[in-house]
Amino acid sequence: MTSISLSSADASGLKADVVVVGITTGTGSTDGVALADGAQAVDAAFGGRLTGALGAVGATGKAGEVTTVPTMGALGAQAVIAVGLGRAGEVGDPEVLRQGAGAGIRAAAGHRRAVLALPIDGPATLRAVCEGALLGAYAYDRYRTTSQDGRPPVSKITVVSAERRAKDVLRRAEAVTRAVTLTRDLVNTPPSDLHPVEFAAVAVSLAEEAGISVEVLDERKLKRHGYGGILGVGAGAAHPPRLVHLRYAPSGARCRLGLVGKGITFDSGGLSLKPAQAMEDMKSDMAGGAAVLAATAAIGFLGLRIGVDAWLPMAENMPSGSAIRPSDVLTMYGGKRVEVLNTDAEGRLILGDALARASEDRPDYLLDVATLTGAQAVALGSRVAGVMANDDTFRTEVIAAAGRAGELMWPMPLPEELRTSLDSEIADLANIGDRYGGMLVAGLFLREFVGEGIPWAHLDIAGPAFNSGKPHGYTPKGGTGAAVRTLVELAESIADG
Repeated sequence: MTSISLSSADASGLKADVVVVGITTGTGSTDGVALADGAQAVDAAFGGRLTGALGAVGATGKAGEVTTVPTMGALGAQAVIAVGLGRAGEVGDPEVLRQGAGAGIRAAAGHRRAVLALPIDGPATLRAVCEGALLGAYAYDRYRTTSQDGRPPVSKITVVSAERRAKDVLRRAEAVTRAVTLTRDLVNTPPSDLHPVEFAAVAVSLAEEAGISVEVLDERKLKRHGYGGILGVGAGAAHPPRLVHLRYAPSGARCRLGLVGKGITFDSGGLSLKPAQAMEDMKSDMAGGAAVLAATAAIGFLGLRIGVDAWLPMAENMPSGSAIRPSDVLTMYGGKRVEVLNTDAEGRLILGDALARASEDRPDYLLDVATLTGAQAVALGSRVAGVMANDDTFRTEVIAAAGRAGELMWPMPLPEELRTSLDSEIADLANIGDRYGGMLVAGLFLREFVGEGIPWAHLDIAGPAFNSGKPHGYTPKGGTGAAVRTLVELAESIADG
């Protein structure tokens, strides 16, 4: 497991196998590469020739670029890893530093100790570097007998910083990155080892560790209380569904935040069966639930002064003789009746139950997180989440929190003219509507289950939750931990506000 520490010492004199520095594309009209702040001591150890060495091997300083040069005895470290930070004027952006730190630590895999000498000018940039470094050191090797490429991740990271409030910043970074790591681990776990029962057990264990109260509703309690959406989706699976309720209630909390996370541990599509290729990444369909679970625990570990009620509906969506059929009608929690026209639109059914129940507690704010629609990825790509809401001010707050946390989210509308496409001929509403604007139609469906007068936002993270491409920055292949940092940042800003 990777550890991180801080030092105000000269980077060139710290014990390390590699030193990570930042470089830019130069200032003003200057051509070529330039060293970012923090690299001066390392350059001095090179006799002022580090810039020339990097230029000689083709370094440009563009954001995302990683260049390694041997130290040839100039430092105790074996190599210097230079990460591109873009134009000099962009270096102060915390997310640029977060990405650079992550890329540098990923490149340092195979070495035990790394020192980061990046430009840090305050708590925000220090936090970004610490988060990026820890996230970049992630590896999922539970099912491997050897590491994937023979290069284990860095085990000890030292960040050079003289920031006065460094310990508090580091504590927060460790809590948040631990939550992101847990989310990634859960998303990467094969569905054969993470059914709803096991997922609920993880939630119980983590809640107890964080000092948060927890209740698990099994299939008998779900039936007794009328959770027709969760039971309907789980009806075709051999493994029964669950609903987990986490409650964090610190003294002095001035408001309460309701969180709901989609926990479909595997999505075959049910009787509306997905094509085989579309199922390959469906172990990630519980990423919203994992994010809500991990973020709630992080809020507890950090002792934030905000109450949180988190609801995690969990089910497998499988085809069998007992599975729900297209044209079945489900009675949801609270009494609404939904005609199921497509069993592959199952996430909104379990979320509808949980949103209705969460609304009964009258939280000051309510937010759900879900890998809900393929339409999200079509509209916004694989790195940008969509945010819909019944309250423009709250939507703006969520997106602002995402920006501070370094996550890409974009405001999306809930057009009223699309609501009529959810009308059913025999029930209160149908679970699918107009195929165009599918992300927005799903948001309109969820809105039907939100209590009157409660500010609510919906985060569709279908694309950002799972990286099917190459690693980049601090993001690995596979589970990414999307939305965790935003949720913690949002809770912190509401608590402080």
